[in-house]
Amino acid sequence: MFGCPAFAIYLWFTLTQLDGSLLAFYCFVQKNGLAGLRAAWPWPSAEAAAHVAAFGALQAALQLGLPGRAFKGPVSPRGNVPVYKANGVQAYLVTLALFFVGWRTGVFSPARVYELFGEILSALNLFSLAFCCFLYGKGRYAPSSSDAGTTGSLLYDFYWGMELYPRLGRSFDLKTWTNCRMGMMGWAVLVLCYAAAQVQREGALADSMAVSVLLMQLYIFKFFLWETGYWCTMDIAHDRAGYYLCWGCLVWVPAIYTSPALFLVSHPVRWGPVGAAAIALAGAAAIFINYDSDRQRQVFRESGGRARVWGRPPRKLVAQYSTGDGTQKTSLLLMSGWWGLARHFHYLPELAAAFFWCLPAGTQRALPYFYFFPFLTLLLLDRTFRDDARCAAKYGAAWVQYCKAVPCRVIPYVF
Repeated sequence: MFGCPAFAIYLWFTLTQLDGSLLAFYCFVQKNGLAGLRAAWPWPSAEAAAHVAAFGALQAALQLGLPGRAFKGPVSPRGNVPVYKANGVQAYLVTLALFFVGWRTGVFSPARVYELFGEILSALNLFSLAFCCFLYGKGRYAPSSSDAGTTGSLLYDFYWGMELYPRLGRSFDLKTWTNCRMGMMGWAVLVLCYAAAQVQREGALADSMAVSVLLMQLYIFKFFLWETGYWCTMDIAHDRAGYYLCWGCLVWVPAIYTSPALFLVSHPVRWGPVGAAAIALAGAAAIFINYDSDRQRQVFRESGGRARVWGRPPRKLVAQYSTGDGTQKTSLLLMSGWWGLARHFHYLPELAAAFFWCLPAGTQRALPYFYFFPFLTLLLLDRTFRDDARCAAKYGAAWVQYCKAVPCRVIPYVF
């Protein structure tokens, strides 16, 4: 909670001012000490704050105003069923259309966003701190549902959150806004800004930047295509809205997830047509498999376990559990298709996709790969064990039976 905000800032500083060299950062600290670190910290400007406010307001307006079908999320621990408006794809397409129209008409300068990015990160740090204080107060005094409460520890409640589904009014879901519309949509817009900045600085778009940004956009489009599935994941259905989740989406995502493209602005790598195409195809294949595995499980559940999997009737397990109010429920656990290979197979192509959009940065520096390893690798491993523990507590003997049928966690036949 204290080190990560500084890490995000100094990652930006190292990638943009020190050629992405960890050794150069070490030498900088040795030579300049704390005074140098303070001088390198980009304080938020009014212009940076205006960019953050405008983007946040736009995403809130699109979330509320665009049409979309009603989607019911999973039953919560207290027996609540959240309802969402599924309009993520529409919001993504409108956002990108506004980006290109604003850029071409001169209303908006993507390269200026790149120049201001350090200040934008600082502004996001301050905003996210204030936002998390608001969430703490709201969860304590005006929760949106019964899925809220305190542990008795102010620090713990602030970090992990007070509410599972905080909302303003009946329809503005705050976790969707922070996670999907500020975090994921911000990622999409920022890497386009970096590509535009490279064109302005270098006079052309390098194939490395084109491939990296293309793969990220494919992944983000896939995310919004599958947004209803995301509402059923651990982030939304299990983790409460606190500093861990909301600061991560408001600051960590724009700082870390965009870092390969941020580095490439001033350090273009020339792969050539064959190399660039090979990376793009491999990355696109990984993204498709990631999407198809998530889609396969979602369709299976929505069909009540009747949908065929890879052309065959699915192998499934009916698991019973009780909600917090004592109501008996059942879940269907898929044991065939991608989900017969490993219990969390979808993490494997996600890691592969991340590797392929980091790879265009070349091999001269390790820092552009930080998103892939150690960050995403350790994050998904942690989620694997957390999800297994949660499912074991939820389903009991049925989960033991499921683990015997699907013994591997992520990598088939290995782990």
